[in-house]
Amino acid sequence: MEWEWCFMALGLYTVNATYGDTIIMPCRQEVPDDLMFGKWKYEMANESPVFIAFRSSTKKNVHYDDVPDYKDRLSLSENYTLSIKNARISDEKRFVCMLVTEDNVFEEPTIVKVFKRPSQPEILHQANFLETEKLKMLGECVARDSYPEGNITWYKNGNVLHHDAGAVVIHLENTVDRSTGLFTMTSSLQYKPKKADAKAQFSCSVTYNGPAGSETIQSEPLVFDVHYPTEKVTIQVLSQSSTIKEGDNITLKCSGNGNPPPQEFLFYIPGETEGIRSSDTYIMTDVRRNATGEYKCSLTDKDLMGSTTITVHYLDLQLIPSGEVTKQVGEALPVSCTISSSRNATVLWIKDNTRMQTTPSFSSLQYQDAGNYICETTLQEVEGLKKRKTLNLTVEGKPQVKMTKKTYVNKAFKTIICHVEGFPKPAVQWTIASTGAVINQTEETKYVNGKFSSRIEIAPEENVTLTCIAENQLERTVSSLNVSAINFPETDEAEDKSDDNTEKVNDQAKLIVGIVVGLLLVALIAGIVYWLYVKKSKEYI
Repeated sequence: MEWEWCFMALGLYTVNATYGDTIIMPCRQEVPDDLMFGKWKYEMANESPVFIAFRSSTKKNVHYDDVPDYKDRLSLSENYTLSIKNARISDEKRFVCMLVTEDNVFEEPTIVKVFKRPSQPEILHQANFLETEKLKMLGECVARDSYPEGNITWYKNGNVLHHDAGAVVIHLENTVDRSTGLFTMTSSLQYKPKKADAKAQFSCSVTYNGPAGSETIQSEPLVFDVHYPTEKVTIQVLSQSSTIKEGDNITLKCSGNGNPPPQEFLFYIPGETEGIRSSDTYIMTDVRRNATGEYKCSLTDKDLMGSTTITVHYLDLQLIPSGEVTKQVGEALPVSCTISSSRNATVLWIKDNTRMQTTPSFSSLQYQDAGNYICETTLQEVEGLKKRKTLNLTVEGKPQVKMTKKTYVNKAFKTIICHVEGFPKPAVQWTIASTGAVINQTEETKYVNGKFSSRIEIAPEENVTLTCIAENQLERTVSSLNVSAINFPETDEAEDKSDDNTEKVNDQAKLIVGIVVGLLLVALIAGIVYWLYVKKSKEYI
């Protein structure tokens, strides 16, 4: 090849051709008028010239010499331009155009250079994984069918990798196909990665000298799985809620930051003296408050350990008394709702579906105190943690009766009212004391808070005594009231509008009767005194 570079230095004409294309070499000599014929030959160092094509200027016929390398590949035009189809590496020669006259021979040499762009490099025999602090074959970068031969470079994250004994080892090997003359470049890379190389991109390129100068072709980048040991262990609670309450299930997950991640751990549970061997998860079902504490996990072969604290929230409610409770009116009933919880809880009292503003307290039970009481408590910070208990209070009482009367303006009839208290609701019956006859035409008011009233309307022609009988499961109570005839004037008794009906029946009537009797006695005494005075006066006469 030395002579080629020498001729180039002397300014010889050079034709650059691409492998597989057609080589076109014009005869750069001016055609003389007395030309007899033209010929093409090629020359190689230390070898005799080889003629390959002939064309006569007079007969215009073309003859191609029997040269096996150029069989059916040559074409010689009328201006003596030589074309060679399907350029090969072996076509890199010194070709000479010869124009012959009777007096002279003119020669013009041409140097042919053939180029072949290599294929895109690819990384073969890739490592399944790399390990930190271990020198391992990463792969081989291969670029095929190049001419002239190229050079391969390795990269990590776009930066050139240079040979570094013990960490980066690069070996380049080039081979040539003897049938085509094309080169295949192979470069192997041994690499000792660090943990930071876990996501590094490795690639390679081939650089070769083409017709237009140096050209570089890049491979596709690859990321390799880098194995490294676990340096930290963590444990976490997998839960749909941010808080845990009694009855929930707890899933613990342990993980290590190594690659590949460890698959087996030891879990340390409060109350257990030894670690429990498990996969990366451990499940506890229906946990109780005693599950509160510190949980740990570790690798099975190392002391690396992670820990977390779990609080199992609880809420207890004790209502005293609770359930069905029956008490007598006027009795005292202490009520307590005691809360025990993992955090401060709110307490709410509800009576008959209405929220109460204060805690119920009964020093003397009344009928209106009866009802359905609910003590409800909630942990606001813990979803779904709510407790409630019920007190269904019944207040019983013997029947209490008070009778009143009222005469309407037109004096057509009188209304007699029997005011009744008691629970269970007493049954009321009206009778006429003198005959025992039952009065059925009565009206009752609504029974509210243990109280109601029963009324009758009568127009007696003579004085009568009416009896109101109130009876429930506890007792039978009887009360009577004297009623004057409809045409006899008497003072009406106002209805008792208050809630206290404990006064005795007919106090006002008795007072009036007492006054009338007193007046009659005074008149009687006065009459007797007057009679005695008259009689004594007659005796003196």
